[in-house]
Amino acid sequence: MKKMLSVLILSTLAYVAGADGTTIIDEWSSVQPPQAPVLVPVKVDPATTALLLLDFQDRIIGGRPRSLATVPRVKKLLDFARSSGLVVAYSLGGSADVGTIVADLRPISTDHVVHASVDKFYGTDLESYLRSKGVTTVIITGLQAEGAVLGTSIGASLRGFKVIVPVDGTASPELYAEQYVAWHLLNAPAVKGNVQLTRTDLIGR
Repeated sequence: MKKMLSVLILSTLAYVAGADGTTIIDEWSSVQPPQAPVLVPVKVDPATTALLLLDFQDRIIGGRPRSLATVPRVKKLLDFARSSGLVVAYSLGGSADVGTIVADLRPISTDHVVHASVDKFYGTDLESYLRSKGVTTVIITGLQAEGAVLGTSIGASLRGFKVIVPVDGTASPELYAEQYVAWHLLNAPAVKGNVQLTRTDLIGR
């Protein structure tokens, strides 16, 4: 009897675990999103914080209303960063130049610019530049959420930086991508506990 009960329990567990061949694809429509995270005010130390603006290029923003809507919000954050003395750094994809950055967000001569793919630390001098400036915390804005923002947030965390992501300072053509990135940054290994989600207007000194 005990043996039969054990077999029954194991069979049930195997079924629940998906041993019957079901995958997340089969169960896709039954997945319910978790409760939305609470966005928190963040106070930064200008002496140890950098603002990163990733891939705000005309070709990416053009024709994407959600991307376009980030520009005035990031502009206010950029003005705050400059007036407060934060380090400011930019990234571009491929062989693009600063002239392709949307006009309201273009860098000035003292800003640092790197060229990279998804993780803007990989294969660039961004880490050494930030460390030379005493930066320990990065505010990450950019396009697009599931690309540069996610990749660079992970890259920053793995390199020991604290990460702040204002969710209104990034966007994607797909709403689900923005939702997924927010969940990932708060829950996945390497970033969990090291990333704060906030809004641009909740960042201050």
